Amino acid sequence: MDLSELEPVERRSTAAIVAERIRTAIMRGTFPPGTQLGEVELAARLGVSRGPLREAMQRLVAEGLLRSERHRGLFVRELDAADVRDVYTARTAIERAAGLLLLAGDRAAAAERLTAALARMEAAADDPVALADADHAFHAEFVAASGSPRLRRMADTLLVETRMCLAALQETLPPAAALISEHRELRDAVRAGDAERMTAVLEAHMADAVERILAPEPSIPPAVPA
Repeated sequence: MDLSELEPVERRSTAAIVAERIRTAIMRGTFPPGTQLGEVELAARLGVSRGPLREAMQRLVAEGLLRSERHRGLFVRELDAADVRDVYTARTAIERAAGLLLLAGDRAAAAERLTAALARMEAAADDPVALADADHAFHAEFVAASGSPRLRRMADTLLVETRMCLAALQETLPPAAALISEHRELRDAVRAGDAERMTAVLEAHMADAVERILAPEPSIPPAVPA
C-alpha cells in the first residue's frame, strides 16, 4: 500500500499552545523578568485546566525562560550581563550555521524570503514595538530558511531571550535606519553568496547589539548649587 501521498496532520497539544502564549507574553514584556506566575490566575485567564498549564510552564523552565523556586513557585528569569553575552554568542553560532546552509542551498529563494522580512521592517520603522517584532521575525526567517528544524528550535528560544535582554537592560533600539541597513547588508550577502561578508556582517550586528544593551545609562549631572 503506497502512503507516500499522505501528509501528516499537524495537531498541537493544549500545553504547546499555552506555552506559546506565555512565551510571547514574556517576549513582549507582559511578564517582565522576575515576575511570579500564579497557576490559578493564569489558568483562568487562558481558559485552561491546571494540568496543561503546568506542562506548558515546565516546558518553559526547560527552555530557560522560567525558573522554579522550591516552595515559592515559578518566576520569569532575570538576565544579567553574562546572560546577555551568552545569548548573543549562541545566536551568532546558530545564525552563522544557518547562513552557511542558506549559501549552500537556494540562495535566490532565501534572499526573497529575507526581502519580504526586510520590507516588514521598513514598514515598521516609525513604531519601536512593531520594529522590534519585525527584527525578531527577520532573524527567525533567516534561520527558518536554512531548512534545519533543530537550528530553528534553538533560535526560537534565543530570540525570546533576546527580547528579554532588551526589556531588562535597555528600553531603546538602535536608530531604525541603521538597524534596517544592517539587515539589508545581511540579505545582500546571502543573495551574493558571499560567506565572508555574511559572517562579518552577522558578527558585527551581534556585537553591536551586546554593546548597546549593556551600555550604561547616561548619568544625570548633579544639580548646580544655587
